[in-house]
Amino acid sequence: MIDDESSRGPREPRSSPAVGERGEHLRILASYAPDALEGDADLAAIVHFAARLCEVRVAAVTLAGEESERFLVQQGSALGEIPREIAFCGHVIENGQMVEVRDATTDPRFAENPHVLGPRHLRFYAGHPLISSEGAAIGTLSVIDTVPRPDGLTDLQKEGLAVLAQAVMLRLSAHRKKLEVEREVEAREEMFRNLADSIPAIAWSATPEGHFDYFNQRMVDFTGLPDDQRGTAFHPEDWKKASALWQRALQTGEVYEVEHRLCRHDGEYRWMISRAVPVRDSTGKIIRWFGTAVDIHDIYEASESRELLAKELSHRIKNIFAVIAGLVSLSARQHPEAKELADDLTATIRSLGRAHEFVRPVDGARRDNLQSLLEELFAPYGSGDGARVKVSGDDLAINSRTATPLALVFHELATNSAKYGALATGEGTVTLRIADKGETVKLLWRETGGKAPKKSPKEGFGSRLVEMSVSGQLGGKWERRFEDDGLVVELALPKATIAA
Repeated sequence: MIDDESSRGPREPRSSPAVGERGEHLRILASYAPDALEGDADLAAIVHFAARLCEVRVAAVTLAGEESERFLVQQGSALGEIPREIAFCGHVIENGQMVEVRDATTDPRFAENPHVLGPRHLRFYAGHPLISSEGAAIGTLSVIDTVPRPDGLTDLQKEGLAVLAQAVMLRLSAHRKKLEVEREVEAREEMFRNLADSIPAIAWSATPEGHFDYFNQRMVDFTGLPDDQRGTAFHPEDWKKASALWQRALQTGEVYEVEHRLCRHDGEYRWMISRAVPVRDSTGKIIRWFGTAVDIHDIYEASESRELLAKELSHRIKNIFAVIAGLVSLSARQHPEAKELADDLTATIRSLGRAHEFVRPVDGARRDNLQSLLEELFAPYGSGDGARVKVSGDDLAINSRTATPLALVFHELATNSAKYGALATGEGTVTLRIADKGETVKLLWRETGGKAPKKSPKEGFGSRLVEMSVSGQLGGKWERRFEDDGLVVELALPKATIAA
């Protein structure tokens, strides 16, 4: 960090590079990059005020170069630089403190100086050193006149000249600090570019308005385009969607994410996933967007292959259900005494087939919520306003492993109801209420308007099937009771087991 020379009173130089190493002195002077301040308006105002304060014709800021004293800003003179051996400022630099020459013609140091004897007719000189934060005297603030001043400067003028010298150093230091900051910013930007170019993904940035102002080298290498502002590398079928999502992100400030195809330099379109996030200032205002695009083509193709395989397996499983149901029906024709058992078994197989089709459809979109699965299973008992089994309450996503045991349980309940309960009569109905209790999902099956229930029903295969499905596969509990209106079954299933 640069010391702020303006925050201190007049100082004496430390063991100064101005007195010691000449090379170090020049290095310090060069760090201020004074060329950019030649004729600077702020320095010119200081020089103008110094001339008025000290009541002289000439005032200047000079810098101590290697071979000469250079006039950075001046008033009342047109000199560019003076050789060091005849410059008055050199004595100020060497002493590191203010030097005042009241009459140069009587001062043995300057009586023979060409600027005293020559047409410049220099008689009075006062100079204050410009001290850097390192303690080096790098130049002077000088006031000059062509008439002697026997009494010299007043105390107020001397103090004012010292304060103005600090003001000069403040301007020089501010300029040096600005250069340091710019160099630091450039270094960080270079580091960012090197980092961005080293990653295997495309990286980019954009203004808050959506103008792309940076693409890393990966973008150039991938597309062969140095600046694809208009998205010409996008697949034509994907550009409209990607552009619409980008405009929406700009308007809402939401994260931008889209899968699309991008044309590689060899003409092949590759699937990419692009994502961009906004960068906000302390007030929440978006000041920049940073984004990446990652090649997912191989993963995408592998996913499509897996999906194709899953559809093929699903199709074959569905066919297996149909074949088994057909074999059972065929066997039942040869053994009429087993028709009732065959009908029950066929209905169960078809119920399992509907559950499988629900979560693993051969065609169409996969579904994964509980109420839809139950409505699919109860479709044979009517739908809409005419539904004999009405499902209500909470809904939740279910995983594919849950579908089969749920299908077995509720198929069994519906079948028994159709034979012996509410669904066996035209007036009977069943309600199934679903309640999400946090870690547990409770389902209440209630039959009304059907046959009078048996008080002590025999434990049969259906009950054992429900017990096996609820306790064994779903990890839950169930309770069955017969009330005056009909059968009531309560099931409590762990949400973690059935949820997707």
